[in-house]
Formats: sequence, C-alpha cells, structure tokens
Amino acid sequence: MIENNILPEVNEDKQQILKEIRCFALDMDGTIYLGEKWIEGAREFLQKIEESGRSYVFLTNNSSKNASVYVEKLHRMGWDVGEDKIITSGQATIAYLQHNFPEKKVFLLGNTLLQEEFEQAGIVLDDVAPDVVVTAFDTTLDYQKMCKVCDFVRSGLPYLATHPDYNCPTETGFIPDAGAIHAFIHASAFRYPDRIIGKPNVDIVNYLMKRVGAEKHQIAMVGDRLYTDVATGVNHGLKGILVLSGEATLEDARTSEVVPHLIFRSVHGMIPFL
Repeated sequence: MIENNILPEVNEDKQQILKEIRCFALDMDGTIYLGEKWIEGAREFLQKIEESGRSYVFLTNNSSKNASVYVEKLHRMGWDVGEDKIITSGQATIAYLQHNFPEKKVFLLGNTLLQEEFEQAGIVLDDVAPDVVVTAFDTTLDYQKMCKVCDFVRSGLPYLATHPDYNCPTETGFIPDAGAIHAFIHASAFRYPDRIIGKPNVDIVNYLMKRVGAEKHQIAMVGDRLYTDVATGVNHGLKGILVLSGEATLEDARTSEVVPHLIFRSVHGMIPFL
C-alpha cells in the first residue's frame, strides 16, 4: 500500500514537471470525453497546449476502431484534427509486425476496420495457413472465430495481442475487451500472448516516440487508468499523470503500486501550469 504522503497533491505541480513537457499523449474516454460528451475544461486544455507551443496526440488501446473513426467522432464533437493526432494499439501492432515479422502472413482476430488498416499497411492476412496470430478487440467475435484462433494458438504459432484491457467502458457500464479474449484462448489453448503491444507496454511507447519526435522526458502520458495510462509513463521514462475524471479514484491511487508523477481532478487542472 502507498502511504498518502508519497502521492503528489491533487491539482498541484510543485516541482514544475509540466514546464519541460513538449508533447502530451492523451487517453481519450474518461480523460478527454465520456461517451460523446466533453469532460469539463478539456477543450480549453487542448487549446492551451497549442497556445503554449506544445503538441498533443490521442493515444488509445482500443483496437476495434481505426484512426478515421476517432477523427470523425471528434469532428462531431466540434474538434477537428487529422489522423496524425491519433495513435492506436492497432497501429503500433502493425509497426511491430513490419519490423519483427516482415512479409509474414497474419491471422487477425479483429474488426473489419482493423483488418482494412492492416491490409492498407501491406500486412497479408491469412485465415488458413498464417505464420503469426494477432488478437485485438473484436466486437464481431463468433464461435467459428473462437475455434479458429484457439487452433492456431494451440499449434504454437507466434501469438501477439494489441492490448491487455479486460473491459471496455461504455455509457452503460463495461463490455469484454481484448484481455477477456486472451482469457478464453488460454482456457482452451493454454497460452497467453507472447507479446502485448499496447499500454502499458514498451512497444507502444517506442511507436509513440517515433510518431511525435520527442524525448521520453519531454512526453507526458495522461489518463484515468493507473495500470495502463499512468503505468505507461512511470515504467518507461515518461511522466505519468493521473486524472480523476474517469475510472481511477484517489483511493485507488493510494493503494496502487503505480505512483503518478502528478494527479489532477481533470485535464482542466493542468491549464495554470502550462
């Protein structure tokens, strides 16, 4: 258990940590918006980042959607960005495959949007005789797919996953996410993924750095989950900033092994320090 006095004070930056940040990597749901509603002050926070000469990207583990879906959603909410501002675990997985499994055929357990993104990147998809298995957050999952992925994993093929989240938050609660898929595969094929790409793991950090062109100490990972968002920063040399506008509470932070560099009620609380 973390003693209370180890945690930074909420809505304070006494060590002026934010002064050296050049790029903010922002989780989305629970950090910038909830569903289709802006978290109070989030738009002003994004404006302040731009006015201060810094940059930001949105970094999400959700591999059921591609970058264009997030661009369209933000546009509906009145905020226009290009796809260059969106980083997903699916994109990071593509980069990992291109570097470590070039020209290998991939069985992808994923939505049509992700399949299209893989194919556009030159990844050859094969559901008959693949060289590598990749599992994502597949909301089109059916029993035939379940059997097929377990067969391939059971056969010993390299087995990658886009991200580890067990549940995905919705406006009405939670739905099973990629981690739940890993659990059913393990129950049948007795293997967990050989490598998980997304937050809080190093591969998505490496991909983030290539995309934003900043050094680790200049990047802040901001999010509402301690075990993914904040851990991504704390464990890999970035700054990990917790916002209390989504999943994690202050009590969660007090009992967490992951200690944030900074804690704010919401991203709005950072504005005075930028």
